[in-house]
Amino acid sequence: MSAGPQARPIHPLRRALTLWGLVIAAMWLLLIADWLTPGALTSWGIVPRRLDGLVPGLIAAPFLHAGAAHLAANMVPLAVMGTVAALRDWRACWIALALVSVVSGVGVWLTSPPGSVTVGASGIVFGLFGYLLGRGVFVRRLGDIAVSVLLILVYGSMVWGIFPSAPHVSWQAHLFGFIGGLAAAFALARRHRRARTPASTFQ
Repeated sequence: MSAGPQARPIHPLRRALTLWGLVIAAMWLLLIADWLTPGALTSWGIVPRRLDGLVPGLIAAPFLHAGAAHLAANMVPLAVMGTVAALRDWRACWIALALVSVVSGVGVWLTSPPGSVTVGASGIVFGLFGYLLGRGVFVRRLGDIAVSVLLILVYGSMVWGIFPSAPHVSWQAHLFGFIGGLAAAFALARRHRRARTPASTFQ
């Protein structure tokens, strides 16, 4: 009795593009739903120093946007850097995204102006930027260094977004997202080096 044909593993690029394609499609669907029910969804963003504005906001805020221009500004860098991060290391990408979401969200919750509601994926975008730059510094593999150099050339001006600039732009999300990305790169690089270091033996 012969075994049936084995399923072919999905190509890493196709897997990454599918992931971010679905994420961005969900963001557009939520934006349309928010247009149909004005303000009902964006109220689920992060509200500073209120417990009921933290946990729901950590999950919901990156998927919600204040308008089409807001989402369009985040969409391309999110797709580009998210795909690159997934191709460099699929599992580490998920860990980095989780850490970035928490650090960015908690940072916004602690430091944003009272009464504000923060939504948008820019904290994740800056987190991916910091994570990919950090991989070049901490992992120090040729591919990661090359990615860091290309990011600086293409998106280097993003770094100014971590400073207070225009009103109604959450520089707090940018700053803490960037810090979370660097922290994720540092922690994952240390873990990677420990995994590659042979255990000491005693005789």
